[in-house]
Amino acid sequence: MPESAPEVPEQVPDDPALAVPRARLVARLLRHTRAGELGIPAVLPEVMTMRLDGPERTLCGIYEPCVALVVQGSKRVDIGEQAYVYDPQRFFVTPLDLPAVATIFEATPERPFLSVALRIDMREVATLILEGVLPPPAAPAGERRAMATGRLDAPLLDAFDRLLALLDEPAHVRTLAPLVRREITYRLLAGEAGWRLRQIAAVDSQGHQVARAIEQLRARYGEALRIEELARLAHMSVSTFHHHFKALTGMSPLQYQKQLRLAEARRLMLTEHLDAATAAYRVGYESASQFSREYSRQFGAPPMRDIAEMRASA
Repeated sequence: MPESAPEVPEQVPDDPALAVPRARLVARLLRHTRAGELGIPAVLPEVMTMRLDGPERTLCGIYEPCVALVVQGSKRVDIGEQAYVYDPQRFFVTPLDLPAVATIFEATPERPFLSVALRIDMREVATLILEGVLPPPAAPAGERRAMATGRLDAPLLDAFDRLLALLDEPAHVRTLAPLVRREITYRLLAGEAGWRLRQIAAVDSQGHQVARAIEQLRARYGEALRIEELARLAHMSVSTFHHHFKALTGMSPLQYQKQLRLAEARRLMLTEHLDAATAAYRVGYESASQFSREYSRQFGAPPMRDIAEMRASA
């Protein structure tokens, strides 16, 4: 787990304009989800919802390019050496595929944790940039991370509410959902997080080149890492590629690959009931003892004990 303290959001008064659309979103999520469920609505496959009635020790997986809202409760996401905390007043955004470990807070059966995420279409991002209708981005000095939290405003929350409202009107999804998704993408690009998306979407940018290498790394994470091959794919020297990769993701290519492997091994043991040694071999480890050590550091317990505890809590 990362050793850095979480990026605790600045405590600011809740915006009264958020209350009404947030209440509608809470009602919609309670109606369309079940306790303990990570769902993808059939009519809105770009959307992912989550409902948990109790705090979870750890959740791991891959964040695809997305914008995520916590509608009720709070959540900490550990990516590389950095931690991000967001709640009903902040959103989380990433334009890259990133392995992450998450912890849920403030969840009870009476007041469950509720969240919704929308997958970002980077082609839509590029189209909006090329149309030239966006205000110029303002990047924080010295900041390069691709992922961030940002202050949630009423227009963005209202757009999410209108998107999920289509779950009750499936006949209108085909026509209206693309319009609302485009609006959400536009609002992200026009806001404080916009430059993070632009640095990945621009074809001639270093961020875009690193993103291409990440696609290759995700597809072949079980193979021996060849940093020279990834650097060549990104059209960079090895040292330049390593520098930009860590600046964007908060981890080295080797750390990125390790977290991909551990997350996939955990999934295999939990859902396919593989033993630790088989799961380790399946994701590319040659040493079961090394796998056990790295797994324990990542998740706080040896593989089989961790899986047993997760099944017991479920």
